[in-house]
Amino acid sequence: MSSRSVLLFARSWAANPFMVGAIAPSGPALADLITSEIDPSRGPVLELGPGTGVFTEALLEKGVRQQDLTLVEYGSDFARMLELRFPEARVLWMDAARLGSYNLFDPGLLGSVISGLPLLSMSPRKVAAILMGAFANLRPGGAFYQFTYGVRCPIPRPLLDRLGLKSALLGRALLNVPPASVYRITRRGPLRLMAI
Repeated sequence: MSSRSVLLFARSWAANPFMVGAIAPSGPALADLITSEIDPSRGPVLELGPGTGVFTEALLEKGVRQQDLTLVEYGSDFARMLELRFPEARVLWMDAARLGSYNLFDPGLLGSVISGLPLLSMSPRKVAAILMGAFANLRPGGAFYQFTYGVRCPIPRPLLDRLGLKSALLGRALLNVPPASVYRITRRGPLRLMAI
């Protein structure tokens, strides 16, 4: 990671630690884990909260083409940096909770969603909006990958149940600073929409 990326991360974290949600940029162990099941042949990938682009780089190493990446970033400085680093990717400067408000993709187009969003610091309503927007665009069999520094899935079981989703621990990145866990979120059946 470049010194410019680290500086941008530190400045953004100091300005709004709850929006950034991490105390340090994600490391290679976490990037490898969260992208470990990504198969470029399954379709385009949506990345939520890419920050400095650590997971984005790992996706490219997995064979995902830049033009098959959509990066949704709320921080304007991060969004500008991502546009420069990944000129062929689609970079959207927006709140991920608004995914369901726009027709950004053909339904069922996406193969995977990678999330670096700090879900534990968000309201259940906002988390539900993010999940519904993501799953409305995921193809059958597609998965939503979320990391957390917490000890369990950052999406509460009652919310998963209400949306018709389930979570499974993919693994732990103990070499990440701090150590993190990655969860795979998938459909149990048809996505259940809920009022938010």
